[in-house]
Amino acid sequence: MRVLLSTQIRRREFGKSIPAEDLPVIARSARAALAIPLAAKGLPAGTRLLKAYATSPRGAKRVVYLLVLDGGDLFLLFYRGKDDPLGRNVSLSNTAFRKALDTHLSLLEADIARGDIEPVILP
Repeated sequence: MRVLLSTQIRRREFGKSIPAEDLPVIARSARAALAIPLAAKGLPAGTRLLKAYATSPRGAKRVVYLLVLDGGDLFLLFYRGKDDPLGRNVSLSNTAFRKALDTHLSLLEADIARGDIEPVILP
């Protein structure tokens, strides 16, 4: 299993690069068996949406991954604090989350087509 990140999503979620203090948090949350599946329509074929909870030095985080069933790779879609408007309610009933999810899936698709995907080097 690899944790992968789209260049455009990395810029939106972290800026220029992922802070070193967030890498262990991502590593702890990147366990598909411990994540909560989110039922979602319109996902790419052969994928599932997963929500994970994590604690960072800067507080509680909500992490959302797209799991590719064939191979088990995880694409990081969101890394938000629990007080962030999206992190507060990571569910498809939250229209702000649904809209952001659609945007991030489009960004991911475009970056995959261009080859702008990078592995997250976990400690």
